[in-house]
Amino acid sequence: MRENTIIGFIGTGVMGKSMALNLLKAGYPVHIFTRTHAKAEDLLINGATWEESPKSLAEKANVIITMVGYPSDVEEVYFGEEGIFAGAKPGTYVIDATTSSPKLAKKIAERAKELKMHALDAPVSGGDVGAREARLSIMVGGEEEAFNEMLPIFKTLGTNIVLQGEAGAGQHTKMCNQIAIASGMIGVCEALLYAEKAGLDPNTVLKSIETGAAGSWSLSNYVPRIINGDFSPGFYVKHFIKDMKIALESAEEMGLQVPGLSLAKQLYEELAQMGEENSGTQALYKRLKQ
Repeated sequence: MRENTIIGFIGTGVMGKSMALNLLKAGYPVHIFTRTHAKAEDLLINGATWEESPKSLAEKANVIITMVGYPSDVEEVYFGEEGIFAGAKPGTYVIDATTSSPKLAKKIAERAKELKMHALDAPVSGGDVGAREARLSIMVGGEEEAFNEMLPIFKTLGTNIVLQGEAGAGQHTKMCNQIAIASGMIGVCEALLYAEKAGLDPNTVLKSIETGAAGSWSLSNYVPRIINGDFSPGFYVKHFIKDMKIALESAEEMGLQVPGLSLAKQLYEELAQMGEENSGTQALYKRLKQ
């Protein structure tokens, strides 16, 4: 741990809470801010310090990590009157772990440079389990020197940490991740539905196919949850829809057709209309079972 590092953490939802807790366990002093105070109670009990605004947090910390919901939240947290840039000091490192817009990541990096700060976009993958067990995959965009300086902190949160390129590259990489998951989740749910319709035991089917060519993280982690009727969020449907919208917009800007992603987005939006927007992404099973 680098001496005199004080971490500010903004956003303590499903994944952010576990990430902040792992930083506390590693011995870092952590100041936190989240819109819902109740979501921070466990962290406060474990030694975190509460701050009343992103600005107040930024005045105390020299490394700030954000893990919020939507690009509009990121914009407000960084550029708002009570935002990070209103309170942070020169030399501060700002790391956005939210899955957000590559364009916004570049905007944050440009403003940080003007203020003599260092910015990295570092979205993560691994869901609630990966966050809890500090096994996240972290995709980073930004300058190599800043990346190397923050590597000990990243290693506290994850195990697969890769610098992908300049500002925005981390977010573009996360879009690749979400595109692969989107079509993959359709396949996972359809395979399970097929097994059930054929009169097979889904658990034994899973044993056969998860270690072969069909194997995937989603297959191994979400099928057991679906079988057990567990549709609680490791990652919210509403946030996945947000990610798919960003990916589609970016793909359109590049003139790229992504029909699998388009279909997945349509199905997940229909799932949200069924009242499942706060369920986990595995709830797609319910839409396809209709």
